[in-house]
Amino acid sequence: MRLGVVGMLPPDPADIHGPHLVAIRDLGLTGGALSVSAAGSPPASAPVWQRVRRLFADEGMDLVQVGIGFRECLFDPDDEVRLRLLENIRRGFGVARELGGHVALIRTGSLSPNGSYSPHRENHRPGRRALLVESLAWLAEAAEAVGQTVAVETHVLTIMNSPEFNRAVIRDVGSPRMRMVMDYVNHFQTLHQVYDSRQRLQHIFECMGPISAIGHCKDISVRDEFVVHMDEEIPGEGELNLATALRLWHNQHPDGYMMLEHLPNEKYPLAAANVHRILEREGIPVH
Repeated sequence: MRLGVVGMLPPDPADIHGPHLVAIRDLGLTGGALSVSAAGSPPASAPVWQRVRRLFADEGMDLVQVGIGFRECLFDPDDEVRLRLLENIRRGFGVARELGGHVALIRTGSLSPNGSYSPHRENHRPGRRALLVESLAWLAEAAEAVGQTVAVETHVLTIMNSPEFNRAVIRDVGSPRMRMVMDYVNHFQTLHQVYDSRQRLQHIFECMGPISAIGHCKDISVRDEFVVHMDEEIPGEGELNLATALRLWHNQHPDGYMMLEHLPNEKYPLAAANVHRILEREGIPVH
């Protein structure tokens, strides 16, 4: 398997330089990620994308994930809003392709005014799933046209809220270019699943592993508050059997990337060291 990081780079691609990539590589990581807006911000042009692509190549690193950011929702019942969003994402696929990104990462969005990963009852009304599949199928055709693989990030609080649901949606879309993010932490639903994480991880990977193009490596901690609060944690510092997650990923995707994410820059050295230690202990090769 391979290891990378979603972080440690400036948000504006124009500000990325060699020392940023050297710092990532010094942690034993070979892949990075960046984000672009579906609406066209930050401002960048073809020369900027070409420079970034050359920079990664010169440093012997992979640009693994190009996140395409947007606030709208893929299953918005307003066709005008939804079609405008799809066209913007399509242009983002072209940028990801120009950058050489392994995957263009998208989310489903939410009808909540509070953000893409906020729950809302409107997300689950009849017809929403059909709109989602329609949008993803349209995007899959756009991705096929430019040869770009797309990965959908899902979460227990979103419309794509379970491994079983996710598998069914990708099946219905029916395109090898439309894949998932193996973000296993996002699909723990109860305390007993956390405390017996091996069984839950095996189920998540059984459903989503074969249709995943990239993984996100995180852990879970449980807060002592009413009623149930589960937080993302530095890999190796939480409750999960991380060795099981890494083994399952390696068995399914021996050349696939697991990406550290959602940490301040100063905590990535500990995260990387913990993951490398577990991989070495378990005899899982990383390259």
